[in-house]
Amino acid sequence: MNKTYVLKQQRCNQWYIIDAKNKNLGRLSSKIAHLLKGKDSKLYTPYINHKVYIVLINSKLVNVTGKKFFNKNYKKHSGYPGGLKTKTFNDILHQKPNMILEKAIKGMLPKGILGRQLFRQLKIYPNNHHLHASQKPQIISVI
Repeated sequence: MNKTYVLKQQRCNQWYIIDAKNKNLGRLSSKIAHLLKGKDSKLYTPYINHKVYIVLINSKLVNVTGKKFFNKNYKKHSGYPGGLKTKTFNDILHQKPNMILEKAIKGMLPKGILGRQLFRQLKIYPNNHHLHASQKPQIISVI
């Protein structure tokens, strides 16, 4: 008779550091979402937070392919008539470089309580200085 193994809540935290310099936006975002969900673990359970923390550095140096640098639009609506505001990828990259990766990764995480918990475990910095050296994060190279 086979028995299903149910993972208990983990107590140890894993910290990783990823450099976004010259990495493609979509491939990087999907890899980070994959790691945050814990899908790289043998004991993956979809409804459990696997306590993976990711420090993402150099977010302002992220790459996009094709003409997306000038043609990709980000939309925001206030809820009032005529309240639609659009900005291009290039504009946001110069004003708020973290927002591009935040929006891409948040869209790939599960919706609900677990997704919000996982998103809080992501730390994004526009340059290579971060505040998490005391956690001794492991460096991961993403293709």
